Amino acid sequence: MAPVDRLRAWRGGPRLGTAYYNEYLPDPDRLETDLRLMADAGITCIRVGESVWSTWEPRDGEFDLEWMTPILDAATRHGIGVILGTPTYAVPPWLARAHPELAVVRRDGSPVPWGGRQEVDYTSELFHGYAERVIRAVIGRHGRHPAVIGVQLDNEAGLHLIHNDDVVQRFREWVAERYGDVETLNREWGLTYWSHRIADWDELWAPAGNTTPAYDLAWRRFQAELTADFIGWQAGIVRELVHEDTFLTTCIAYQRPAMDDVAVGAQLDIASGNAYYLAQDALDLDREGAGGQWYADDVPQFVLMADRMRATKQGPFLVTETGAASIGPAWLTRPPYDGQLAQAAWLLVARGARLVSYWHWHTLHSGAEVHWGGILGHDLEPGRIHAEVSGIGRQIAAAAEWLTDAAPDADLGLVYAHDSEWMMGFEPPLAAGSEGDRGSYARIVGAFGRAAIDAGLQVGYVDERQLPEADELVRRHPVLVVAGLVAASDPTLETLAEYARLGGRLVLGPRTGYGDDEGRMRTALAPAIVGAVAGVGYREFAALAAPVDVVRDGAAVGSAHGWIDGLEPDGAEVVLGYRHELFGRWAAVTRRDVGAGSITVVGSLLDRATLAEVIAAAAGSPGGILAARPSSVTAHSLTGGRGRVWVVHNWSPEPRAVVLGRAAASVLDDAVFAAAAEVTLAPWDVRVWREA
Repeated sequence: MAPVDRLRAWRGGPRLGTAYYNEYLPDPDRLETDLRLMADAGITCIRVGESVWSTWEPRDGEFDLEWMTPILDAATRHGIGVILGTPTYAVPPWLARAHPELAVVRRDGSPVPWGGRQEVDYTSELFHGYAERVIRAVIGRHGRHPAVIGVQLDNEAGLHLIHNDDVVQRFREWVAERYGDVETLNREWGLTYWSHRIADWDELWAPAGNTTPAYDLAWRRFQAELTADFIGWQAGIVRELVHEDTFLTTCIAYQRPAMDDVAVGAQLDIASGNAYYLAQDALDLDREGAGGQWYADDVPQFVLMADRMRATKQGPFLVTETGAASIGPAWLTRPPYDGQLAQAAWLLVARGARLVSYWHWHTLHSGAEVHWGGILGHDLEPGRIHAEVSGIGRQIAAAAEWLTDAAPDADLGLVYAHDSEWMMGFEPPLAAGSEGDRGSYARIVGAFGRAAIDAGLQVGYVDERQLPEADELVRRHPVLVVAGLVAASDPTLETLAEYARLGGRLVLGPRTGYGDDEGRMRTALAPAIVGAVAGVGYREFAALAAPVDVVRDGAAVGSAHGWIDGLEPDGAEVVLGYRHELFGRWAAVTRRDVGAGSITVVGSLLDRATLAEVIAAAAGSPGGILAARPSSVTAHSLTGGRGRVWVVHNWSPEPRAVVLGRAAASVLDDAVFAAAAEVTLAPWDVRVWREA
């Protein structure tokens, strides 16, 4: 029997979508008008129902389910597929009032008050009883409707680290199961320090007072596991209630503290998540944003956001939410310049998105998100945003045959690891004002990713746990960047060393290989295992209070920021050094040929231009469709059954000229270009070309 194709809805190329909440409208009778306007814009998917538990179940055990039927029926008439959500992330007031003990308890012991969303301990069996009842009611009634192509399980899970007493007790049991006996735990976590040795599992203290790094790493792993288990629990219920070919997903907010996207992705048929960005001048590629937000505030962050979404399941993904007219509160309102919506949509498609869905169809008239601009404004009339989305819909339709089952290409692999993210969150190496920056890991990895993009390279994220054997890793990613991997296991570091020996070009960044996968500092010379192969090590390191000059042959060529690993070469070539009374004795960048490959070690966060040069030197020429490109231009490609398609952006308010390295033809119109042709891209332009 052939396997069921739950992704059939996405085989014909990417789709446009939107979140649609007819129940929020002042006049719900405009349903036909809305769906007609959607169809006119090329929108073929809507997301419904995930935020309104109190509408589905206005009182305990009393259900109102039929209000959704006209919406699903109308979607069927208009040829629009529906993703139906389980409403478990926004609990009704009657439930919060009846069971105040379900409130999430914070680290400081205070409960999260009801009045927003996601205030409930979703690990509670009591909560599961209510949640299962509403899931079975909603999905049981509508899950097999012909319009329903997928179900979204909960929404943006993992907002809180849950400190409720029963969860802390479960953590003790979880630790005991993994370590077996207290003496093993005492040894592995180094609990002799500060009299933390325990004699019985009941003595394992609550996380609120913890100061031990290994404890915190285990606690974060446990919390992320709770989130994945909750999504998996819902998946088990829903699968019984829908057609066999209905896909299951959830909307991932990647920065949630209790989110391990790879673990959650294992519970899903396809990954989906948020891809928010600031528009206007933040989309000028020559600008560098602050980072560390729930949205991207520069182009490289936006590119890397999309690449990380693909890495969740190393395959196609859905963008459940992205901005239309604006995102967030009033003070963040940045309506996109003409052309920028198309730029964003095509960037997401170029990196593997099979759905680009706007949050949301109509701008809300009440509630917390009244300034979150939808495709229609408060007057509910189609305007500039609707017209631009309609143009994107026509473009995607024109390119559909070239995009069917096309997969993004990658010149370089960028390793990401939740363990290192959590470990740096507990003990940040980078500063944020007078405190440590708990987003240090994302800053470090993001700096190397930005450098790769500036070098004209296409990035493919890979989670540390997704690393294959070394020979397969060389085949998939001839260039691999590993920065900030402080919580690294011996097998991972051995794979990286063998990767280089077998022909891979490995780039190591700061902190990599300093700690182990228990959250302990290693006793070996850093970076452990791979450093000896790279011909370099370090004993000292420093958090930088101010930038330090980086030099080549005595001449300043850039600067170092944030952190320095004091690299001492032992067989490696010194590429860059420092000009400084202390740090001048150390190398900033080293390189060594290793077997059939090479290892470049970068000991600091270099300025943007210098780090891009280092990455380019390690990776070599990207060999894309462009022979010459300005700094504001990117080129991303997908390869499918019809061949390779290139998506070329000018992220600039000024026209920019590119020179083609090979012949190309537009898949959106009849334009044809010869090799070596110079093509001028308009401000905020995007072109979609096939290799001719």
